[in-house]
Parts: sequence; structure tokens; C-alpha cells
Amino acid sequence: MKKALFQPFDISKWINIGFTAFLAALTEFWGSSGGGGGNSGFNLNELNWDEFFSFPESAWNWLTTHPFWFGLIITGAFLLVTITVIFNWISSRGKFMFLYNVVNQTDDIVKPWHNFRKSGNSLFWWQFVYGWLIFGIIILFLIYSFGVFKNIHNGIIPDITKYGFIAGIVLTFLCILIITGYISLFLTDFVVPIMYKHQISALKAWSVFLPLMFRNMCGFFVYGLFILILKVSTAIAVIFIAVLTCCIGLLLIMIPFVGTVILLPVSYTFRAFSLEYFASFGDEFNLFLHDENIISENIQTK
Repeated sequence: MKKALFQPFDISKWINIGFTAFLAALTEFWGSSGGGGGNSGFNLNELNWDEFFSFPESAWNWLTTHPFWFGLIITGAFLLVTITVIFNWISSRGKFMFLYNVVNQTDDIVKPWHNFRKSGNSLFWWQFVYGWLIFGIIILFLIYSFGVFKNIHNGIIPDITKYGFIAGIVLTFLCILIITGYISLFLTDFVVPIMYKHQISALKAWSVFLPLMFRNMCGFFVYGLFILILKVSTAIAVIFIAVLTCCIGLLLIMIPFVGTVILLPVSYTFRAFSLEYFASFGDEFNLFLHDENIISENIQTK
């Protein structure tokens, strides 16, 4: 990271690489931009649970009698899905663009955008199908959880068994969270590099990675925990720096693209770290060996 970004320091290079990093993380920005401030005066004890559990039925009855608002909600949902799909398509290509620049220690935009069109599309379609699958699982989980808590509230489920149901729901939620988290991590850190190195589809890349993962399951599990610790530590450090700058730094980081450029050393280090770890499993997974001739050409040119 130091060699690529600081030896020497070139602001145009930072902007170019930052742009590819921004595209690679586009869906993350989109997913985290919808949060809002909570109501500090909210109290669960003041909530009318009868109204809460009857809300889905009441809302549906209201929508069926107000076709304008029903159509407006459907249109809004369609636009939201469409924008998410477009951002996901761009981000899929951006992941290969950012990876290309890290591996080759360069700051190209146009070349990797065109060269990884096929790989980007394959990654997009895999994420598209996987995303809807996870969405369906979450919806079913929410429906089941809502029904369980409604039955507990109505006294249908006796007290002696309700804690078992609650524990099962919590454990299921944690399992979904952990599994989807690891899948997302492995996809970005290892499956995308396999697609990049061997020019294969996302499904074939998973078929290459999964046997390796099962042979080294403990190592990859610890890798995920280590990355989590690093990211939490990084977030704490960023917040601390933001406080030192009277939140000016935090405001700059929150600006799309500008924040990516400012935090480029962080994203660059995480991207390079995963590649270095993956290279330890042999030349088949060493992207730097694959492109060492390109790196030499770039160094000679500079």
C-alpha cells in the first residue's frame, strides 16, 4: 500500500484508484445510506402490542381500499429494486477494476472496465440470484418470527415453551447473519480473485474455492474473525480521528467518493491483505505471480 500510494504520492492516482474502489463498494454505500436517526423517546412498554400484531392485516385492508397509494408503493418498490440492480451491476465490474489496480500497482479505469466485462457480468448474475434467495429466506424468517411472537402474545404458546421458541429464533438469526457474512467475505476476498486469475465464471470459481475452504476450514474461519477485528478497530480509529477534527473529518468521509479517496489506504490494504493471504495456498491462488510481468512493465515505465 505504501509503495503504491505514497512512494511517490500522486493525487491523480489516488483519485483514479479511489474511483474504482468506490465502484467496488457501491452497493455497500447504497445499502448503508438509508439509515436514519432513531426516536430517543421510544419505549417498548408504551407500545400497543394488539395494534402492532394486527398492523399487517390492517395495512393490507387499507391499501386495497386506496389503489392510488397501493400503486405508488408498488412503483416505489420497483424503482428501488431497479436502482439496486443497476448499482450491483456497476459494483460487480468495479470489484475487478479495483482488484486489477491493486494487483498491477496501477490506476487504470478504462482498460479493466472493458477487459472484465464478462467476469463482471458473471459475478452480477451470481449475486442477483443469491440476493433474491437470501431475500426470500429473510422474508420467510420474518413471517415465521412474527407468527411466533403473535402466538406468544395471544397466549397460544404456553410460557414453558415460549423461551425455547425465542432462543430458536435468535439462534437462527445469528446463523443467517454469520453464514451470509462469511459468504460475502469469501466472495469478495477469494472467489473474485479466482475469477480474475483464471478468467472463469462465478460458479466455477466457487467450485475451485470450496474444496480449498473445506480443507482449511479453521484457517478461513479465523481469517474472517481477524478481518472483523481489523474492521472494528479501523472504524474506532476513524471515529477517534473524526472527533479530533471536530467531526469535520467525519463529514468529509460521509460524502460519497470523497470518503473513499480519503480512506483509500484502508481499502487498499484490506484488498491487498486478502490477496497475500490467498497466495499462501500456492501459485494457483497467487495473483501477484500471475501478473508479475505487468508489474515489472509498470515499474519500468515509471
